[in-house]
Amino acid sequence: MTEVILHHYENSPFGQAMRLALGLKGINWKSVQQPDICPKPELSALTGGYERIPVLQIGSDIYCDTSVIVDALETLKPEPSLYPEPLGFAGRIIATWSGGLWFMPAVGVALGTNPDIVSDAFWEDRAKRFGMDRQKFLPMVPHLTAQFEAGAALVRDALADGRRYISGDSPGHADLMLYMNMRFVGFAGRKPSEFGPKLTAWYDRIDGIGYGSFEEWTGERAIDYALGTSPSASCTVDEDHGFEHGDAVSVRTESPDPAAVSGILIGLNDRQISIKREDEKVGEVHVHFPRLGQILSPA
Repeated sequence: MTEVILHHYENSPFGQAMRLALGLKGINWKSVQQPDICPKPELSALTGGYERIPVLQIGSDIYCDTSVIVDALETLKPEPSLYPEPLGFAGRIIATWSGGLWFMPAVGVALGTNPDIVSDAFWEDRAKRFGMDRQKFLPMVPHLTAQFEAGAALVRDALADGRRYISGDSPGHADLMLYMNMRFVGFAGRKPSEFGPKLTAWYDRIDGIGYGSFEEWTGERAIDYALGTSPSASCTVDEDHGFEHGDAVSVRTESPDPAAVSGILIGLNDRQISIKREDEKVGEVHVHFPRLGQILSPA
């Protein structure tokens, strides 16, 4: 069986959500700890320059961003689904909200309450890649705190009917992404109990999922593993998207992050962008991105 490798770091909220996803699905995986600031040369060798966390590696298929990671895990092991009924795939919308609109308020609480909890190098990195200039960001913390609390109240009220999970009777993608923000603000001493017993019980249930069975690997070992495998994920370029199979393209995120990944387009649809690239360290890899939130351009 092809090895499943998660590139992450301990305090990454998105990394936390994907560790729980692997645990929920019961997938054995390899853990590669990456730095929390750039540069990340071993990760860049695999991705072509994308250095956000987490990144999932399945052989020499490289998945950048939690959206395509979740899709890859669903394909790899459909059950238990990360989109259980009755909410189903509608859970993706909640997960996207939590990782988008509600995430920066959580950052404001987690880091802004005690800005010295992270290094100056960390602030410099986030200013360059996410626009989080420390001098401009810190005055926004009171507003961000209010926004976080308003979001947490929505979660609390959604659980008020007694459901065990946002998704219904079983946990799913939505739960994991909401949980990551609630956990993240714990760095500032905020506790789920502030939002009532039902949210606290829900939080504890998600926390109890755990990460499953995993083994620590080095980045070098992950690179060597990619070099010894071939990409296997199915890719096609749908019509009416403005690009054709074989086009030279570039992909970058909708953010100040200047990093762009270039390669040959091999897959494009409403959910995913896939490009083929070669690196002397890793050989041929297929790098996959979500369509939502990425800028696809001719190279």
